[in-house]
Order: sequence, then structure tokens, then C-alpha cells
Amino acid sequence: MIQRIQTFFLLIVGLISGVLPFFLNLWVEVGGKEVFAQDEVMVSLVFYVVTVLAVVSILMYKKRQNQFVVNRLNMILNLFLLGFFVYRSLSLSGETVVSEKGIGMLIPVFSIVFLVLANRAIKKDEDLVKSVDRLR
Repeated sequence: MIQRIQTFFLLIVGLISGVLPFFLNLWVEVGGKEVFAQDEVMVSLVFYVVTVLAVVSILMYKKRQNQFVVNRLNMILNLFLLGFFVYRSLSLSGETVVSEKGIGMLIPVFSIVFLVLANRAIKKDEDLVKSVDRLR
């Protein structure tokens, strides 16, 4: 059913990863230039893929196992994105001035949290369906 709580969580993931990276800066370079997701092609592409996977997962509400797998794939993609952000923030060598990290670097963390919540709700629904099938 599309009116379940996991749909709400997946909608939040879609909005967080589809809209926020283009308004919140990811980091600030030494010259004071703010870097957004549209400035980095691969980062914006990964954010688009995360959004598309969240929408696809919403539309797969009849196939809960496949929805669960798509959410896991989305979590792995967010972990790679988070790893890139950590690598990017830690490998700024040769600087005398420390660059600022933006709030946009936390977007994958929030996405992962909401994906975990969605997977818990999907698992709860699957367990409920299995328990009802045992009664028949």
C-alpha cells in the first residue's frame, strides 16, 4: 500500500537528496567560494541516482522484498557518497588555511537514517503478512 509509513520515509529521502544538495553548500574552498552539488558533476549525479532509487522504491510498494533490496542499494550508494565527502574533507593537503565543511555533507547521513527507518517498516509489514499467511 502506498499510504504506509515507509512511503513517507522514502519521500523524505527523495526530497532531501533531490532538493537540499543544490541549496546547501557541501564545503567552502580556501578562497571563500562555496561548492554546491551542481558544481561537482559526479556528486550531483549520485544525488540524482539516490533520488531516483527512492522514487522507484516508493513505486514498488507491492513487492516488499524488492523494495527492501532497492533501499539497501540506496544505502550503499549513500555510504559511498559519505565516504567521498570524508575523503574530500580529510585530504586537503598543503593548505595553510583550514577550509570549511558545509552542512550539505550531512545529507547522506540523514538519507541513510530514513532509509533504515523505511527498511524497518518494510520488514515489519513483511512479518505481518507472513504471520497472517500462517493462520490460513
